[in-house]
Amino acid sequence: MQKELQKVKIGLIGLGTVGSGVFKTLQNFDNIEISKIAVRDIKKHRNIQGLDLSLITDDPYEIVNSPDIDIVTEVIGGINPAFDLISTALKNGKHIVTANKELLAKHGKELFTLAQENNRVILYEAAIAGGIPLIMPIKTVLSGNRINKIEAILNGTTNYILTKMDLQNASYNDVLKEAQELGYAEADPTGDVEGYDAAYKITTLATIVFGKRVKLENVYREGITKIRSQDMKAANDLGYKIKLIASGKIDENGKADVRVHPMLVAKKSTLAHIDYVTNAVSLSGHPIGDITLSGPGAGEFPTASSVVGDILTLVSEIGKSDNILPMMHCKHTVDADVINISDTINKYYISISARNNIGVIGKIGTICADNHISLASIVQKCVSDDNTADITVITEPVKECDMQKAAELIKQDGNKINSLIRVQI
Repeated sequence: MQKELQKVKIGLIGLGTVGSGVFKTLQNFDNIEISKIAVRDIKKHRNIQGLDLSLITDDPYEIVNSPDIDIVTEVIGGINPAFDLISTALKNGKHIVTANKELLAKHGKELFTLAQENNRVILYEAAIAGGIPLIMPIKTVLSGNRINKIEAILNGTTNYILTKMDLQNASYNDVLKEAQELGYAEADPTGDVEGYDAAYKITTLATIVFGKRVKLENVYREGITKIRSQDMKAANDLGYKIKLIASGKIDENGKADVRVHPMLVAKKSTLAHIDYVTNAVSLSGHPIGDITLSGPGAGEFPTASSVVGDILTLVSEIGKSDNILPMMHCKHTVDADVINISDTINKYYISISARNNIGVIGKIGTICADNHISLASIVQKCVSDDNTADITVITEPVKECDMQKAAELIKQDGNKINSLIRVQI
């Protein structure tokens, strides 16, 4: 007589874009049963084939408190009520799969400590780069490497906007409106365009890669709202593309530099050719050298792919050991010493509007020299009808605080700084 298949029971919190993709994908697996689905609006019509409406509840605590559910999958995002729901689930002996990058960045330490105390696992492949396999490879096949540098495009909305600005020579506001109409940008795009989303992701990614906990408040963040079409053209003329880059470096003394900001990326770089909503993560270390993983960073099925992969990983291990997936447990015991942005070394692109007077370039050069800034190039282009010249400067690597001081002095001399953007070194 054939033994009845033991199904692992899943509780799904959230049935939006990602949750729907997870539900649809899990229908293909006979060893998994979705026992309960929590939604915000129980009366909302959902055009999902095979959805049993008796599974739906508007009380997520039915899931986290259920003695029958083995894995809680959270795809609602945000802090509240996700933090309390996951905390409760862990205390009740549930394993967790989440796509919640904000929650992990802000409360990862508490949640992973709680998981450790209750001998449970939190998996979060979808929280960093959508459908790109990243966390598990870093924890397993790349675990023998000392990775000391991350450069990544982790937000599809901003990458779409910058790509369209580049190709159409369009303004930020025009492309943002188009992106909103197409559904690539939210009605309130602040979380994306001001760099919050990418900052959440690089906080967790840097913590994993460097083996030290990075605190979100120590991550420098700057968005794309000040990028102009003129900057796009100037960057192209200089051999660069402008991208919103989430980066992390750690030096030989263990000091980390973790940040998110626009950057001029050399056209020969892989990241310069990552366009539209695609994400990519470049890692550098020993012995691997340089490796880039790229793919869809968001969307129903790409994100569901990572969520379901985590679920299946847990399903394959549940019942086999009292300590499952030890390589995925949090082992960070110390906080990273994160360098303040003012103490970092960078190259810069500067766009200046100045009166077309004799000696103006010399004055700019003198201000830079007085602040320990060496110039790689300085170019004056078109003089407008009001006798204003456009001057483009590329510096050699200099200290951020020196550059900011020089920028203030250049402005005090009657010039306007249109843009100050860091350049990939």
